[in-house]
Amino acid sequence: MVPVNPSNQPGQQGPTPTTPTPQPMPKKKSAPWLPIIIVAGLLLLGVAAWLTYESMNATRQLEQKVAELEESEKLKAELEAQYNKAIAELDALKGENEQINALIDQQKAELEGQKDQIAGLLRDKKKFDAARNEIAGLKARVNEYIAQIEQLKSEQEQLTQDNMQLKEAKDSLSYTLQSKVAENETLSTAKAQLVSEREELTKSVTAGSVIKVKDIKVTGMKVRKSGKTSEKESAKRVDQLKICFTTIANDVVQPGKEKFYIRVINPKGETLAIDDLGSGTTVDKNGQEVRFTQVQEYDYANDETQLCFIWKPNMAFQGGKYKVEIYNKGFFAGSDDFELK
Repeated sequence: MVPVNPSNQPGQQGPTPTTPTPQPMPKKKSAPWLPIIIVAGLLLLGVAAWLTYESMNATRQLEQKVAELEESEKLKAELEAQYNKAIAELDALKGENEQINALIDQQKAELEGQKDQIAGLLRDKKKFDAARNEIAGLKARVNEYIAQIEQLKSEQEQLTQDNMQLKEAKDSLSYTLQSKVAENETLSTAKAQLVSEREELTKSVTAGSVIKVKDIKVTGMKVRKSGKTSEKESAKRVDQLKICFTTIANDVVQPGKEKFYIRVINPKGETLAIDDLGSGTTVDKNGQEVRFTQVQEYDYANDETQLCFIWKPNMAFQGGKYKVEIYNKGFFAGSDDFELK
């Protein structure tokens, strides 16, 4: 079969040019690295955003640190100024009073301790508020210290004034006392002179009123079994002494009780004395104590009277020379010697 050419169909003139049939365009192949670029771009955007955020955060933190540091330095400077001012004020209050100076030194030590405590608080930003309160408290404490010192100074001044007044009063009293002492010394001297004169007069009168004695006789006696006594001269056979004397009339002496103190002195120079038998001590005209053997009292009537008494010591007598002394009103009235063989 002969192919029919369309161009040869009736109604058409001549041959019709052949139009080529359009062919489809070939598809381009996609680039394999495009997704990688997109992802990388997104990552870069994320990193950039993160870096921006971190940079802003670091900036904020740095600004906060700087602010904290500035606040800390400001508080430290305020603390140092407040402390130095307080120390200067306290030092200005020192003087010659040791008690006040010691108090000020104690207060300065307390302020130093408080300062160190506040400095410790400033190391932690969370404690800045507490540090501010402590700094304010430091000023208040200094004011209390100053008020305390001023009060103490006022009291010391008042005490000094009182002491001055007391000293003036004391000086006045001392002057008055010295005047009185001088007057008393003058009076005492005059009184002593009067006493001396009176004592001399008294001694003179007393000496003149002494009752002298005479006819002193001491006899050794022996008591027999019958109760009768006999005179003995042997010391071994004598068991008691009979002492007699006679008073001499003295018109100066007023009648009344008179005492005569008798001392019996043995060969050794010892006064025979037994307290249970009436012995004792008296005072002579010179104020010296005199031991006596016995005292004899009687009613003196300005006459001559013989007095006797017995000394029975219930002990053996020793042989030798004895002496008997008699005193009246502290003055010597008479004496005599006797011997026991």
